[in-house]
Amino acid sequence: MTASAPRDWDAATYGALPLPHVGWGRRVLDRLHPVAGETILELGCGTGRDAAVLLAEHPGCRLVALDGSPQMLTAAAAALAPYADRVRLRQADLREGFEVDEPVDGVMSVATLHWIPDHPGVFGAVARALRPGGRFVADAGGEGQLQRVHRARRQVEGTAAPQDATHFAGVEATRTALVAAGFVDVDVRLRPDPLVLDETTLRPYLATVILGEVLRGLPEAARDPYVDAVARAMGEPVIDYVRLEFEARHP
Repeated sequence: MTASAPRDWDAATYGALPLPHVGWGRRVLDRLHPVAGETILELGCGTGRDAAVLLAEHPGCRLVALDGSPQMLTAAAAALAPYADRVRLRQADLREGFEVDEPVDGVMSVATLHWIPDHPGVFGAVARALRPGGRFVADAGGEGQLQRVHRARRQVEGTAAPQDATHFAGVEATRTALVAAGFVDVDVRLRPDPLVLDETTLRPYLATVILGEVLRGLPEAARDPYVDAVARAMGEPVIDYVRLEFEARHP
């Protein structure tokens, strides 16, 4: 079956929200340990938020940034304009694999891999992109994430298994896939990281960050009522994030 077109995110609304992604990106960069002279590949650069931190803090590094959303790439181009001589932006649907022109020294990814159903496939592509000794450091939604939201969706939709585009992997499946792709020094863990919002922010957050793929399949007139119903069914404005974090090295 051919994958549907990648979602084009609302970059302006996304960038204005109180995103925990800022902290997730900080953790990834701290674990990546970039070194001057290195080229880093980012899978799912979004608005360029984490790329800008990398390039500002490490003026000797270069970046190749991939994303499937034209709106996100436009936002990233604006955010990364001060570093234009050190960054290359490319549109790529990561679900279909990717290639790079030259091997890279490190690969980073923040809040992207759970949108990709074929983790072994993307891990293989990362391994092929890395130089020997290169690092792969990532954050993504992990097993157990969004259970509160999914319970609310089941109540609103009246179904036992709401359709969802995310793929929240666990520790063992991730470790197995990384080792199978040839990585060594693999360290994988799950970290609960609940986000408490106020009632005003909950609905735009759900619509933009959590339920956007679901809303894309609904008639426009049904979208706001659906988000309102899910928000009410949640009971509390808490997004129950569980982060899948890992580091691995290409031998």
